[in-house]
Amino acid sequence: QVQLVESGGGLVQAGGSLRLSCAASGRTFSIRAMGWFRQAPGKEREFVAAITWSGSSSYYANSVKGRFTTSRDNAKNTVSLQMNSLKPEDTAVYYCVATRNYALGSENPHQFDYWGQGTQVTVSS
Repeated sequence: QVQLVESGGGLVQAGGSLRLSCAASGRTFSIRAMGWFRQAPGKEREFVAAITWSGSSSYYANSVKGRFTTSRDNAKNTVSLQMNSLKPEDTAVYYCVATRNYALGSENPHQFDYWGQGTQVTVSS
């Protein structure tokens, strides 16, 4: 099993920035990619970004491209999501995810085997 623990999040004004982090533990040798999803009230879970375990490749949803950046720290088994130019529509619970078998470019939540508990991001207008 793999355990994912997110940190960061909170309340920020529109145009501001936040940084989320996620620490992976357990059978991390099985992970091929990590990433982020989000879910706003009354909406389905939405893919945000993914990055290969090596950190060499990443992929972003069109809605966040150019504003969000995901990165890996291999030594610490962590993944981060730097969110800039935040908008009220970015308000959601953000989930860290990991997968044992990833096809870069996939936005299917069923592709991801492990999920964190989620952290709230609220962007005020």
